[in-house]
Amino acid sequence: MANKIKLNVDGEGEILVEKGMVLKDVSKLVFEEDYKKYLGAKINNEVFNLSKSVEENTDISFLDIGDVDGYRIYTRTISAVFIIACGELFPERTVRIEHFLGEGLYATFEKGYSITFREVEKIQEKMEEIVKEDFPIVREKVPKEKAMALFKQYNYYDKIRLFNTLDREEIDVYSIGGHIDTYHGFLAPSTGYVDTFKLKYYYPGVLIMFPSMNSNYQLPEFRELKKLSKVFKEANDWGDILDLAYVGSLNEKIIDGGIAEVIRISEAFHEKKIANIADKICEDEDIHLILIAGPSSSGKTTFSKRLAVQLKVNGKRPISISVDDYFVDREKTPLNEDGTYDFESIDAIDLERLNKDLVSLLEGKEIELPKFNFITGKSEKSGKIVKVDKDHPIIVEGIHSLNPKMTNYIPEKNKYKIYISALTQLNIDAHNRIPTTDTRLIRRIVRDIKYRGNDATRTLEMWAGVRKGEEKNIFPFQEEADIMFDSALVYELSVLKKHIKPLLEEIDSSSIYYGEAKKLLKFLEYFKDIEDEGIIPPNSILREFIGKTYFDIH
Repeated sequence: MANKIKLNVDGEGEILVEKGMVLKDVSKLVFEEDYKKYLGAKINNEVFNLSKSVEENTDISFLDIGDVDGYRIYTRTISAVFIIACGELFPERTVRIEHFLGEGLYATFEKGYSITFREVEKIQEKMEEIVKEDFPIVREKVPKEKAMALFKQYNYYDKIRLFNTLDREEIDVYSIGGHIDTYHGFLAPSTGYVDTFKLKYYYPGVLIMFPSMNSNYQLPEFRELKKLSKVFKEANDWGDILDLAYVGSLNEKIIDGGIAEVIRISEAFHEKKIANIADKICEDEDIHLILIAGPSSSGKTTFSKRLAVQLKVNGKRPISISVDDYFVDREKTPLNEDGTYDFESIDAIDLERLNKDLVSLLEGKEIELPKFNFITGKSEKSGKIVKVDKDHPIIVEGIHSLNPKMTNYIPEKNKYKIYISALTQLNIDAHNRIPTTDTRLIRRIVRDIKYRGNDATRTLEMWAGVRKGEEKNIFPFQEEADIMFDSALVYELSVLKKHIKPLLEEIDSSSIYYGEAKKLLKFLEYFKDIEDEGIIPPNSILREFIGKTYFDIH
């Protein structure tokens, strides 16, 4: 028994195994023929890949695609299979894994190559072969000098630029069926773990479709997101023009002293986009109501303030209405399944009162705005009387603003709907994307500690509920927008890093959020710090999170 250890497997009970057994073999023992459903494991609140050996008695939770970390392992592994297939079929081309578009992961080739319909079919067939071969996926630490030589051999110049800016003695390199690459985060033990996928022709690239929670873990139906796709393309084109597609090029500019110019151009680009939106609004005399929606930490408040400034430049005098003041009294708030209040529901808003007030304002009448008391849970009188004539717009910002139900009294021709989100403009390298949700989560943790008294643990605790509300209340309506605004700033993670790092380091292994904190810290290691924040203008969207904005937003 000296070489035996006791493992408590979540949902399966206790088992006795040989000391030093790797997690992959443990999963085979526990789940038998279903073992390939499990992509990674969590021990002491930390995520590991299945090549890790267990040396002592411990609790283990195995991760399938229904777990956030398991889902990311699946998407990373299917991306690797796609990259290998393309490398074998088109060795002269460079694959670029870009971003999620709905339920699909968009990928393309660099240097103007498009993917034809027939090529999509060939890639699908090759991927199926690679999955069937079930190639082992081996991860090992390689001395930096050797890794850089391998990158040169494979023409991975984006990786060379990145790691040249980082002080690392070793680099984690994956070997798969004779191919080598680097990935941020873990992969499955072999290619046979990701056998459910389908490629969708999406000129000039392709969408990699695979199971997700939103599709009940079946292959999802394709849903066209035309407007969102165009915004992503504009951001990617902009990054390419400025040589800011990947973190390595950003780090070079920080090291070489060129970051001030990057910040000036990034902020000027935002200002130009906001001014153009204001011009579009002013060109249409039927527009009286401006509706702004977007997910958490998109910078909606600063955006609406800056839009109001640009409208005033055009001779308008907009007024702003907060949907938060139109909450129904607490006892009328809808409930979640667990009996808690569902403040994210559109039915938590007094829609009739909001619509009647908007109609009165559009007709030139005075109204008294309500004021919701979040302590008592009651709507109160504010004493604030507002009036606007037909030549001056009303700005309404809130998560439901693009839902037609929220302003159903108002004719569509009188509305201008804006969707705002932080759609990350750069990736780690050509094969490793930066999830937009990670950027927004980092923004929110930094903001919450500064302005809302929530530490990182509390923000992480709320995040799953926030994301669930976004999936239900915001994303289904994003294509309803007349225009989309990307609030991401290409340099922002190099600023946010020093704000969030000490907050994440406070989370220890006793916390269920330890794995998430460690993952974010590891991700931020790719970024060089921007020390001087004085070059960030006071009207920047980033100031909403790090402070010293000249807008009254908190």
